[in-house]
Amino acid sequence: MAWGRGKGGNDAGTSGAAGSGYYASEEKTGNTMMDTTAWIINNEFANFVLLNTMAIKYMCMVGYTFMHGCNVFKNCGKDTATSYKCITMMLACTGGGILVPIFLNTIPVTIGIDAYPVAILTSFLLHLYFPILREVVDLSPIFKSLLIVFYETIRTYVVTLFVGLAAATIPASQFSFPIFGPIICGTIGGCGGYFLPLNKGLDPIKNDGLAPAMFSALLGATFYHFYTHYAQLVAATGGHDDGTTVPIPIIGSSVYTLLWELHIDYVKKGKVLVASYFLLYAFYKNGMFSAAVSTPPKISAATDKRDTKNPASVKDEKKSN
Repeated sequence: MAWGRGKGGNDAGTSGAAGSGYYASEEKTGNTMMDTTAWIINNEFANFVLLNTMAIKYMCMVGYTFMHGCNVFKNCGKDTATSYKCITMMLACTGGGILVPIFLNTIPVTIGIDAYPVAILTSFLLHLYFPILREVVDLSPIFKSLLIVFYETIRTYVVTLFVGLAAATIPASQFSFPIFGPIICGTIGGCGGYFLPLNKGLDPIKNDGLAPAMFSALLGATFYHFYTHYAQLVAATGGHDDGTTVPIPIIGSSVYTLLWELHIDYVKKGKVLVASYFLLYAFYKNGMFSAAVSTPPKISAATDKRDTKNPASVKDEKKSN
């Protein structure tokens, strides 16, 4: 977990830098580009998952840490020391924000961002003095869905931030750009808490394999890394100076136009797409879709059902009465 710390800033590494520079030059020339994919970021869902206001940021931070606290307090027994629970919860919430900055030689989130320890302590106190809230999470699908939205929104921020930061920090080696480094950093950023403290080793994946959060972080980091790199290439070579596209006959002009338009505001669009995948996958793994479509059995109609087609059965029932 990290919060706007490091070389990448809020737009994550070279992705934000390349995007802002490219569009600044276009504003100077006065060119206007059509973007039929602008709906991806021009809606309230995108406004939320992009954390465009401080209120949304802090609300999601508390929800994210509270969700981690549910797992920590369930796994710890009643006799477990309070200090052990507190430190375990802090490591669970900041696992990726500790490991990845160490890899990239930046400041870990636990000592770099004061707001995040405050959110962790707030959630910890809620779990400690109001344990009934954990039961509400288990019994209320609406409350649980809301926490999942907060949780996956923060995970989107973390994964995309570390992918961009690693892409800007790690130099290219065998290929024209770093491939595996940013993906690994983004994946660890989204699930690093599973492996802390480090005495766990690989036990979290020993028996059951990758947890859903690990799998989704891997796919999300991979998609975001290649998508932002593609968008930077298109921004540099994909169009004419006047903003019109260069059609490729092999895939057709309409498909190419769509692919070209996706590079406009690609940092924001990439984050919204990753957040959408994280949320859908989390809802699926937590059974939210099946709970929404399931209907309670009609007990009243089944308990007083008589065989009206067979008169003998009705007569026998009257005699017995």
